[in-house]
Amino acid sequence: MTLTSVAQVASLIAAVLFILSLAGLSRQATARRGTLLGMAGMAIAILATVALALDQSERPVGVTAALILGVMLFGALVGTWRARSVEMTQMPELIAILHSFVGAAAVLIGFNSFLTEGHDAVHLVEVFLGVFIGAVTLTGSLIAYLKLSARLRSQPLTLPGRHALNLAGVVASVALGAWFLAAPSVWPLVLMTLIALAIGAHLVAAIGGGDMPVVVSMLNSYSGWAAAAAGFMLGNSLLIVVGALVGSSGAILSAIMCKAMNRKFLAVILGGFGAEGGAGAGPEDAPVGEHSEVTVAQTVELLGSARSVVIAPGYGMAVAKAQYPVAELVSRLRARGVAVRFAVHPVAGRLPGHMNVLLAEAKVPYDIVLELDEINDDFADTDVVLVIGANDTVNPAALEDPRSPIAGMPVLEVWNAKHVVVFKRSMATGYAGVQNPLFFKENAAMLFGDARTQVEAIVAAMPATSQVSA
Repeated sequence: MTLTSVAQVASLIAAVLFILSLAGLSRQATARRGTLLGMAGMAIAILATVALALDQSERPVGVTAALILGVMLFGALVGTWRARSVEMTQMPELIAILHSFVGAAAVLIGFNSFLTEGHDAVHLVEVFLGVFIGAVTLTGSLIAYLKLSARLRSQPLTLPGRHALNLAGVVASVALGAWFLAAPSVWPLVLMTLIALAIGAHLVAAIGGGDMPVVVSMLNSYSGWAAAAAGFMLGNSLLIVVGALVGSSGAILSAIMCKAMNRKFLAVILGGFGAEGGAGAGPEDAPVGEHSEVTVAQTVELLGSARSVVIAPGYGMAVAKAQYPVAELVSRLRARGVAVRFAVHPVAGRLPGHMNVLLAEAKVPYDIVLELDEINDDFADTDVVLVIGANDTVNPAALEDPRSPIAGMPVLEVWNAKHVVVFKRSMATGYAGVQNPLFFKENAAMLFGDARTQVEAIVAAMPATSQVSA
């Protein structure tokens, strides 16, 4: 059996492992196994690719091996450093910047493939589409990274006639594609790349902060299709399979999240929350009433008399790293006979599944972590809701104000509980920039300060074991 045949068999095994990895990741109980299968598949894929590159190298084998080893060592060092230094709150922007790498790779592979290989029609189409998708992914991911890392404002960029600008860019790209096929030249490819880079940047810049979890998922899909396009250009079947898996799973996740937000996928891509402006005469972040405040001691008293408690976490919990004291608080309450559950919105945080990962990291029992449609009807029978760092996902304006930028978005109806305690640093609006009337309701009170500090203070003031009075 030749080395090429061995590499093809290894690629098939890796593809099967990737499919099994996705299947494992679909359930919390098998997620670790799914991750390990994915790692094994990637290791096999890398080894097969390196072996094939050495076998087919036009340079001396030692030179090719040295180049590959140098690149892999550099990537391993950078990857290890980032893996050790990145915070969970930085995961969304890290994933966004990694997507941009895939886009850049697709663009570079496309140009290289055009300059070094034949110009038959099928290959030219592969190159053109691969470069277009890669360029859109590249700049779109960079803008997402800048927004998620607060280097750009989360508010959408609403240029006059922005939809017409996007359409004009697509039409121009199609025209350049016809030119590219009729008379293969690098110039239409370069011009299309510049237009695609502008389209990618503008598409994501026009999306507001409330839709950023969907954007991360969408860019994940784009990067998958960019990788698949690179696979076609390189004649690499494994890259095609992996790209298709990532692209399709990202698209499915985006569709699921849009359904959970009562949003149409096309509306997210073309606009985003905040694009139409807020309701009323004043600015979106203007107060809509008088808020009340509560102390740690008062919160402990509320929890002491509660029989049912729901915790609604958000990105603020991730920023404060409050998941560990929250887990301790849950343990204390459950030891006292209190029924405690978590209400996790599908887009809580800035990354799909962000809150679930944080809670699992703190060893919170997964059976008490419920999704929006599983717990929304139970708030009326809940004594106390602790909203820890959440904002837009608990905003009643989504249901009560048809003029609100988030109108129609399903939210956690925490205001139906007897008491709501909101942990926030200030009265500032959330990432979508929309004021939250929950903060001014009669049964809601604000507990200002760092979420971790305040939860730790509550835990310290609460006896470790005691039974709820009858």
